[in-house]
Amino acid sequence: MRVLVGGGAGFVGGALTQLLRSRGHEVTHVSRRPGPDRISWDEVARSGLPLCDAVVNLAGENVLNPFRRWDDAFRRVVVASRVETTKTLAKAIAEAKRPPRAWVLVTGVGYYRPSPTAEYTEESPGGDFDFFSRLVSTWEAAAKIPGDGTRQAVVRSGVVLGKGGGAVAQMLWPFRLALGGPMGSGFQPFPWIHIRDVAGIVCHALEMEGVCGVLNGVSPASPGTSNAEFAWELGSALGRPAVLPLPGWMVRGIFGAERAVMLLEGQRVVPKRTLESGYCFVYPNLSSALRDVVS
Repeated sequence: MRVLVGGGAGFVGGALTQLLRSRGHEVTHVSRRPGPDRISWDEVARSGLPLCDAVVNLAGENVLNPFRRWDDAFRRVVVASRVETTKTLAKAIAEAKRPPRAWVLVTGVGYYRPSPTAEYTEESPGGDFDFFSRLVSTWEAAAKIPGDGTRQAVVRSGVVLGKGGGAVAQMLWPFRLALGGPMGSGFQPFPWIHIRDVAGIVCHALEMEGVCGVLNGVSPASPGTSNAEFAWELGSALGRPAVLPLPGWMVRGIFGAERAVMLLEGQRVVPKRTLESGYCFVYPNLSSALRDVVS
């Protein structure tokens, strides 16, 4: 297939591009600037889609950037980088003379309300209780296109674990120095997925004609993983203790109260439809995922 990927130069985009090309697909990135195997967002908005068989959007500003203050200006950047890029691609798909066969959007499990006990499948309600849940609802609504000419899927991703980026990149040095540990109480659920699996689910959704609708992008072991267990497993993978908790007040001081909820609370998310669709996880358990990440 010829696959157009918004946000293809990012952390997950790089893994997806590598996987797609290894499977014989051609990949073009949508980027701020044109270049080899790239087109710009302005070009898509102005001229429409290039000829392609599938479209993916991974674009989005890093919400947990500790160097950006959580103010109205940054909130607008977070929303626009997701919703406006999705609108651009959805409009181009709807107007294409030869529309692509598949359209996949990657959003987040922030759609579901944090809870220490509730478990959520793809059919569970959510999407209207805080900034991030409403963002996911708006984001996914922006992706919808009329008709059934293009198969549509949404992957709601958990925390992505991988080498050289994502959540683990910010945690490694404290843990390597034996200064790591759980955040807040440590009892909060920690919905996670290995980067090879989030890329794999997207590729699966592109290649399998019967796959559509919402797929939860979390590991099968994710519902049973707490923040404290994640910290212990990361310390174990590094051969370091993980006993120094990061107090909730400090997390809120660094990220702001609204963003801190993403770290101090969590959701037990089950990849029910993902497994039923036939996807086989490369890293279904946390210890093997983290050993790969730190190796």
